[in-house]
Amino acid sequence: MKKNINLMDEIPLTETAYLVLLTMTKPNHGYGAMQDVEKLTNGRVVFGPGTLYGAINNLEKKGWIELDFNDKKNRKKIYKITEVGKQILHLELERMDNLVKASRNLLEGE
Repeated sequence: MKKNINLMDEIPLTETAYLVLLTMTKPNHGYGAMQDVEKLTNGRVVFGPGTLYGAINNLEKKGWIELDFNDKKNRKKIYKITEVGKQILHLELERMDNLVKASRNLLEGE
């Protein structure tokens, strides 16, 4: 029997988990996720294979992404985000948005 998990207990995400999860909002494979992260961050974040596939395995175990298609011919596993993964992304985005707003207010003296 699966234990009910409070999604707020999963927040905050690591930057790695957030970025990989974000790249799975459309069906994607590991190398595609690696390229997308580099592009999203303007080259600031470049994952090595160990980091990337560790994150993919972790996200899959948590049920935040799932295998969409296993292209054995081209040796590519295509993953996609789950509904729980989407909820987590939205919660993390809201958390970060609130943090940015509070920071701006403080820095601007409001």
